[in-house]
Amino acid sequence: MSGTSEATKVWPRNTPSSVHVLAKPTGVICDLDCKYCFFLSKEELYPGSKFPMADDTLEAYVRQVIESQQSSHVTIAWQGGEPTLIGLDFFRRASVLARKYLRRRATLEQTIQTNAVLIDDEWCEFLRENAFLVGLSMDGPQAMHDAYRVDKSGAPTFFQVMRAVRLMQKHNVEFNVLCTVHDANVRHAVEIYRFFRDEVKTQFVQFIPIVQRSTTELLDITNAGWGEQNHRRPLYTQDGSLVTERSVKPKDWGEFLIGAFDEWVTHDVGKVFVQLFESALASWLGLPASLCIFSETCGNALALEHNGDLYSCDHFVEPPLSAGEYQEATYAATDRIGPAAGLRRGQARHSSPLLPRMRSTICLQWGVPAQPLYLYAGWRGGPELSLCRTQGLFPAHRWSDDVDGGFAPRR
Repeated sequence: MSGTSEATKVWPRNTPSSVHVLAKPTGVICDLDCKYCFFLSKEELYPGSKFPMADDTLEAYVRQVIESQQSSHVTIAWQGGEPTLIGLDFFRRASVLARKYLRRRATLEQTIQTNAVLIDDEWCEFLRENAFLVGLSMDGPQAMHDAYRVDKSGAPTFFQVMRAVRLMQKHNVEFNVLCTVHDANVRHAVEIYRFFRDEVKTQFVQFIPIVQRSTTELLDITNAGWGEQNHRRPLYTQDGSLVTERSVKPKDWGEFLIGAFDEWVTHDVGKVFVQLFESALASWLGLPASLCIFSETCGNALALEHNGDLYSCDHFVEPPLSAGEYQEATYAATDRIGPAAGLRRGQARHSSPLLPRMRSTICLQWGVPAQPLYLYAGWRGGPELSLCRTQGLFPAHRWSDDVDGGFAPRR
């Protein structure tokens, strides 16, 4: 596809208008040892690998992800592992390549998800100059953050992350917060929300519940975590009908969302954006889904490993679900990307009797017919692992008009 003019470009049938690819330049390598990070176990897929992404793979990724977009907006996204471990020079080269291949009149967004431990003044200057959006991984105030987010020696990381927060603020680096919700912080929704709003001073928050599958045979081992401290850790796969002890329970997750929502809707609508609330409302209004849990099908958000292996989803980095090697063909020219790879699970959702409920889901039951919020942990057989009100476990949140014509919780 490279070198073909836009005027004569013919897109293959069923090619999505945009494809999001989450690239992992360091593979699974990370300087933290978070107990809940199942991705650390993916090291077993690449025994003996040195992990840093090679320059030819880097250029192929940047070029092909730009070529694959039918829309005029391009996102170059980096994750890990911990992507900052590869060093600033790598990202300098990536930014040069992005500008080299970007089409005229196209807009470029570069993002990086990081634990922020290595962020310093030099990093901040680069991130601001190249208009990076930084996703900051943080689990709340000190005790909640340090419950699981520790380094390889088991030492806490909260103060290192807060130092990075202040540096990014000093350098005017745009960042948002990604907070995983687990057994150690799920009962502190309002405290966490206020901490991010008032102390971290972010205007955008993502809450992601920890729901990790396990089989009966492996439960004791998986409960010990996925970090290097667990020398018996298995390769994490989306198998099993049980969940780990770190996983959030339906009632707790529902109460967390209600607590955060009440604080947000009372004080911060239009000022702070909580991804799950915004996405659920958009889905209810019939707008295109921005999150896979609200989508009719999936498969347009891919994961690229350090060596060029392409997977149909970041949560399904498993050999049977590989979409092939990155450099075999451009994204736009391979049917493995969407309909055959990522969407083969999505098509199961399309034909599922749960779909009508899923499409109209509002995560907090905002005065609409009470529908469950399903957080699917897998599509390859077995029962859906859901945080689900259908079982009488997920609390409802009803709303009514107040005297001023706004909204207030019905007590």
